[in-house]
Amino acid sequence: MKLNRAIMILTIVISFLIPIQTFAEESPLSPLDVISDQALQLTKAGRYEEAKQLLDIFSKELTEAQATNSSVFSVDEFRIITVAHNQALKAIQDNAVHHAQKINDVTTFRLVMDAMSSQYQPLWAEMKDPIMTTFQGLKQAAETGDPEAFHEKLNNFLTKYSMIQPSIKLDLPVTRVQQLDTRVSYIDRYRHDVIQSSEAFQELSLLETDLENLFNGTTEDEADPSLWWVIISTGSIIVVTLSYVGWRKYKGERESLTERQKH
Repeated sequence: MKLNRAIMILTIVISFLIPIQTFAEESPLSPLDVISDQALQLTKAGRYEEAKQLLDIFSKELTEAQATNSSVFSVDEFRIITVAHNQALKAIQDNAVHHAQKINDVTTFRLVMDAMSSQYQPLWAEMKDPIMTTFQGLKQAAETGDPEAFHEKLNNFLTKYSMIQPSIKLDLPVTRVQQLDTRVSYIDRYRHDVIQSSEAFQELSLLETDLENLFNGTTEDEADPSLWWVIISTGSIIVVTLSYVGWRKYKGERESLTERQKH
């Protein structure tokens, strides 16, 4: 009897969760996300022609998805995806582009698609360590007044930041991204003054704070509202089921006791 009750409860929970899983599998973003990941893996392996073929397939799938359901992407989202895809395709086809740059451009594209499809922590957040490590080297070079090291570290930082910039535009409010872009552009434009001017150097500290807030905001363990809805709803079903089973058991015992008292 206990086994039957457990099976009944499990069946109810599974039947409740199946529609959610099916919905996720039917998302038009899923195949596009997979293609972007496969294209990156092929690029890393130096299999550029195969990566190009996947990027061509992606273009067709993207157009079809947009034509089938125009609400899949907003105008800005579609533009960001298209720009990242075109840049990746251009890099893959250009023999003059170094392998590392090909990987960077396809990675940017991959991060964009992940930002579009991920419900929780995006892949671009995993760039925290390399970006912040490079930034600390940049800041240290500025403090010691080493112009050669500073320019080298700044260029490395700009390369890494440009890889996540399109992705954060999909996940963050426009004002926050604009603030970040403005600080980064200022330091790049006035790179010669950062070492010599305390006022310009202060921009580095402000940028450091913005970067820490950027990554800390994505690494906090905050459950998605839809996840809480699933947990609460599933829990409610289990509680109601157990309550019903308990009530039936209680009612049965009361009826049995009443019958015995009559005899």
